[in-house]
Amino acid sequence: MRKRKGAGRPTISDVADKAGVSTITVSRALRDPSKVSDHLRRKINNAVRKLNYVPHSHASALASTRSNIVGVIVPSLTNNVFADTLRAIYDDFDQGVFQVQLGNSRYVADEEERLVRSFLGQGPSAMIVAGTDQTDATRELLENAECPVVQIMDIGDDPIDMMVGFSHFDGGRAAGHHLVQKGYKRIGFLGARMDPRSHRRLEGFKEAMRSGGRYDPDLIMTTTISSSVSLGAELIGQLRKRRPDLDAVFCNNDDMALGALFGCQKAGLSIPEDMGIVGFNDLEMMAAAYPSLTSIRTDRYAIGKRAAEMIRAVLDGEILDDKIVDLGFELQQRESTTRTR
Repeated sequence: MRKRKGAGRPTISDVADKAGVSTITVSRALRDPSKVSDHLRRKINNAVRKLNYVPHSHASALASTRSNIVGVIVPSLTNNVFADTLRAIYDDFDQGVFQVQLGNSRYVADEEERLVRSFLGQGPSAMIVAGTDQTDATRELLENAECPVVQIMDIGDDPIDMMVGFSHFDGGRAAGHHLVQKGYKRIGFLGARMDPRSHRRLEGFKEAMRSGGRYDPDLIMTTTISSSVSLGAELIGQLRKRRPDLDAVFCNNDDMALGALFGCQKAGLSIPEDMGIVGFNDLEMMAAAYPSLTSIRTDRYAIGKRAAEMIRAVLDGEILDDKIVDLGFELQQRESTTRTR
């Protein structure tokens, strides 16, 4: 795991890493030693001496003017997937002194970088960013931020600071394995938007198809267009026209899966006998559909809640043993994959 600061002149983050505490705790200890315990103060002082760290003359002023803002950046405000996560973040931070400030990057890397720069310029208490695929420039900004940073909705082995989410690759693989186990032979994939998380779902699906002897690249259909129910209906029609032997499909999200259901019903197909369908995220509509739709269930509220809890713990001076939290997923089987033949 890389350090949050580069080599060269020792920084407050280097001191924090050496002492095993947060940068906020180091700042607090240097500004007013009475604010931390004797044990923490000794650890921080030892780290300062070993690193020959010299605080900037204005460090105290900067620390004292840190805002109560928690910056949160997500790629979409219209995608229902993020609604539960944002609700959890607001539920937690609205109970205290912190103020959530929300940014929408619209899946544009340059916009995410601009938002990160803007938020960091306000001296936030913490940052929460969706995903693990920040550009090098954005990552460097967040690594240099002297505040807790949590990446959410995904996991990996190289967090900027902290991370909470689940494996999209494993989720896609589980969906593929499920369709293979149910006896479907020609299993396709429908994907829209195809952001990095969707690509990981696709890669997991491909692995499941290869291991099950079902992989056929001709059964994969993707687009960069934003996902929608109508797009799912359109793409399932296109894929069936290209491959009339298609008998199952994994969709990269629930909107696409619901659209695939409608498209198949319009074509007179029986679900799940003629076509098996699996979605991803398990939004409320999946259980309400008729027939009900199988989906990969993810606990988006728990992700937001855990991110807020991790931030609060670090700001309180705690040392987290687990900075990468995998909350996993669950395959919720319903009528769309329970065929009897």
